[in-house]
Amino acid sequence: MTVAILKLLALPAVVSVLALPVSAAAQVTPYMQAVAVAAAGDDALSTFYRDAEYEALWTDADSDDRARREALLTAVSKAELHGLPVDRYDAERLRTMMSNATDARARGNLEVELSRIFLRFASDISTGILKPNKVVPHIKRTPLENNRLDLLRGLASERPGTFMEGLAPESPEYARLMRERLRLVDVMQTDAWGAPVEAARLEEGASGPDVVSLRDRLAAMGYLGRSVTRTFDASVREAVERFQADHGLKIDGVVGGRTLEELNASPEERLGSILVAMERERWMNRDRGDRHIWVNLADFRTKIIVDGEVYFETKSIIGKAVPDRETPEFSDSMTHMVINPYWYVPRSITVKEYLPDMRRDPYAHSQLQVINSKGQVVDRGRGFSQFSASSFPYSMRQEPGPENALGLVKFMFPNKDAIYLHDTPAQSLFEENVRAFSHGCIRLDDPYKFGQALLTLDGVADPADTFNRHLNSGENTRVDLNQPLPVHLVYRTAMSKRSGGMEYRDDVYGRDVRILDALVSEGVQIPRSELRVASAAD
Repeated sequence: MTVAILKLLALPAVVSVLALPVSAAAQVTPYMQAVAVAAAGDDALSTFYRDAEYEALWTDADSDDRARREALLTAVSKAELHGLPVDRYDAERLRTMMSNATDARARGNLEVELSRIFLRFASDISTGILKPNKVVPHIKRTPLENNRLDLLRGLASERPGTFMEGLAPESPEYARLMRERLRLVDVMQTDAWGAPVEAARLEEGASGPDVVSLRDRLAAMGYLGRSVTRTFDASVREAVERFQADHGLKIDGVVGGRTLEELNASPEERLGSILVAMERERWMNRDRGDRHIWVNLADFRTKIIVDGEVYFETKSIIGKAVPDRETPEFSDSMTHMVINPYWYVPRSITVKEYLPDMRRDPYAHSQLQVINSKGQVVDRGRGFSQFSASSFPYSMRQEPGPENALGLVKFMFPNKDAIYLHDTPAQSLFEENVRAFSHGCIRLDDPYKFGQALLTLDGVADPADTFNRHLNSGENTRVDLNQPLPVHLVYRTAMSKRSGGMEYRDDVYGRDVRILDALVSEGVQIPRSELRVASAAD
């Protein structure tokens, strides 16, 4: 063994990755040295190549390595289809490196670089480009991390093309979002939607060029069949109503206000929503449970999903669009419901909203009990003027009953943010289209049927009778679920329809715009309409 090789093997960073038996070490080659040095500091790469005795994964001339090279180049060349940053993987640079790897050391460096690019691409396409809570703190979701060593070993042992294709989320939603991305790019390049509708308001009975513009745009978007009508007739009204339903708008068949804004949204705007939805789908690339609860905050709806089908659905109210009341995003497991619950007032509400009033009038908010640390009701007659927000020693709660802020049932998936689903006496708020009114928890429009649906899925013989018996007793009762149910609090402004087409919702919390900005900062490209760019230049 040469002195140079002995010195190399003496380096701590290399000893850990090139711990060869003495007989093998005597055969150390410049290629092996290059691989060892290039992989040093990366535990997964170092372990993989050491365990493989530095056998090439990519750079030999045999058919297996050639197939892996081709599979990687094919995958990264299609990165844009997934809304990934193409320049991050730079297929052309890799091809150049392959052409220039004419000696053993260059081949060793290329070998490790291809593995690094593969691992980065695999992570991006399967679990996302961004760290969710770094972009939006209210997203408490941590994507599952791939085992990088398992990825390398999997690629080494499986068919490369099949393995690469299996890295992306396999959900039907992801596949439909990819197709919609392609469609929107085509719309942008052909200006298929045409000019925006300029009239401030259009409704049934109107006629003229503005109606023609509306007709053509609805037809181009797939809401109206071929037509030559110049009149806002029943067919146009029905198309408008379908459009309104798909965009979470008030369904009245009238074009104006929010309907006009959504109708005139550009394909670039819609494409941005699709790119964000694809990234969110990568964050959720995990087993969600054959049975689970899906709360789409942006859609203001809560669903129970069974084997991919909606088993039950109800309207929801979410937290107000202010920083300290936004409902966070996370996944957990529903374990029980509480029928006829107490409402234990969060301390932030107690000291910010109720204590100032009680300092002036100790009997303010008399519907609430003041409770000491032993759970005993405190006599309000002593007053509270001596306490500040930091020194107030009590908590507050509301007894069970029809006026309870939680209504008559709450559904628990214990979490550090104290978020849960619950009933509410304020039923009129469910008539609003944008339902962001709560302090953060999620209110349900039909909680009794929701509870009965949970009991049915839990195997209770007579779920309605069981639920109503506890409800009618008036007593605070905990009902455990035999089979806890996964709960996913998500935020999707772009949702595909299984029957075809898309639904869009407002970015009520402004989260998606931040995610899109972060994606663009990472190199994700939003194609621009060539026709519009040319028009602007003129």
